[in-house]
Amino acid sequence: MEFGAPNFDLSEQELDDTTVIIRVAGEIHATTAPEFSARLNSAIESGRNRVVLDLTGVEFIDSTGLSVLLNGLRRVTRVRGAMVLACANPTVLRLFEITKLDSTFEILPSCDEAIERISQLPAD
Repeated sequence: MEFGAPNFDLSEQELDDTTVIIRVAGEIHATTAPEFSARLNSAIESGRNRVVLDLTGVEFIDSTGLSVLLNGLRRVTRVRGAMVLACANPTVLRLFEITKLDSTFEILPSCDEAIERISQLPAD
């Protein structure tokens, strides 16, 4: 049996010298997580220590995708930054609740709200 390419789209928008929005749509799993991880790590390495992850278009995320999010949070915290997630999909939100990661990540229902929130956080 042959599977088609996964439903996955990734884009990046720099808001200023320290803030970036990374938009992810589709599925974050073992096949797509490496590209997502590389993009997130690259943004942090380039000095973007305030990261908005727009997951409003994400339909599915597995443990590999959650690992990318946790590693990204760890990296951005090490450089005294912040990460805010935008997510409204009830299935994805339920996964954050089940894994108790809803208390680890700041999750807001829209990208605009996440951008507003990260702009309120102190910048180092």
